[in-house]
Amino acid sequence: MKTICLREGKERSLLRRHPWIFESAIARGRADAGETVRVESSDGKFLAWAAFSPASKIRARVWSFDEAQRIDAPFFIAACQVAIRVRAKFDIQSDGLRLIHGESDGLPGLIVDRYGDTLVAQFLAAGAERWKAVLCDALLAETGLNKLYERSDASSRALEGLPEATGWLRGEGPTELLLREHGWKLAINIATGHKTGFYLDQRDSRKKFVDYTRRLGFQRVLNCFCYTGGFTVAALQAGAGHVTSIDSSAPALQQAAANLELNGLDGARATWLDADVNASLRRFHEQGQRFDAIILDPPKFAPTVSHAERAARAYKDINRLAFKILEPGGVLFTYSCSGGISVDLFHKIVASAGTDASVDGFISERLGGAPDHPMTICFPEGEYLKGLVVMRK
Repeated sequence: MKTICLREGKERSLLRRHPWIFESAIARGRADAGETVRVESSDGKFLAWAAFSPASKIRARVWSFDEAQRIDAPFFIAACQVAIRVRAKFDIQSDGLRLIHGESDGLPGLIVDRYGDTLVAQFLAAGAERWKAVLCDALLAETGLNKLYERSDASSRALEGLPEATGWLRGEGPTELLLREHGWKLAINIATGHKTGFYLDQRDSRKKFVDYTRRLGFQRVLNCFCYTGGFTVAALQAGAGHVTSIDSSAPALQQAAANLELNGLDGARATWLDADVNASLRRFHEQGQRFDAIILDPPKFAPTVSHAERAARAYKDINRLAFKILEPGGVLFTYSCSGGISVDLFHKIVASAGTDASVDGFISERLGGAPDHPMTICFPEGEYLKGLVVMRK
């Protein structure tokens, strides 16, 4: 077993059971991509077993802090069993759910979502890639399914020195699937859709928007970065008078319109704009248009902390413009899915946007990812998705 030794004082995060070891923390030692290494402090004490990644700034990701633990096939089989079985304890109103959420489930670099009878997996780190075959077998054995599609095409693969990889790993079948959540249906494509095919992490937020719409009776809703219309379907199902939805992807808008038809919703209550969100918000302000409710669910502006400053300006700009066109008493659902933007920083960004727009508001709720996308005590970075519900004064 190969060993890496940390610099003096660099063991503190591991003693707190944080699973990342950065390149700068390592004094000596190396291994092949994905190979399991013994991690020791500067004085030779055992700290963890980890997967080595020679190309990544996160040079190793911890599998276990137990010195007696063997990192072998039974280890991964057991880890998959624990992660999947705990999902049965959550109240998930959907046949689409996340089964494995990377570090939060003790399997760094592995994301697995289930859509009905099909699994979709992302192997995003060298360790998960090395154990891919074992993990695939374990996932199918525990779920009783026979179809697993790979979507290892995220940009983070390049940071690990890994090429993109997509396609069927086990079994085969259609990639166009029907997702059911709460009281509606959504058509998705696991081969071409964002992430593993859809944004399952916003499932509970879509239901939350339904609750607000029914209670407050929104008549004019604006859904920005609408993708395939999840929030739009939710709003119209809840009785919203009209929803204007904006996205810069024409295919996504076509699918969104089809999702309305799939749910038997009146297309006359929806307007689709293939346009830039910022430019559209400015135009609405200039035209004097106002909305009772606005959803801002932008893409990842800051994948890491190094991008935070530039991303903060982008988040602030769209929130400032949204506040300007939100009716007094109107509600803003605003989100950041950027890991480089903390909960506190996001709050400050939204507050600064309100100040610049000369608007104040009540924060009625703080939102996050659905429970099948868990954050753990030792890995706060798992809280990548954060949201605020703001009611304008």
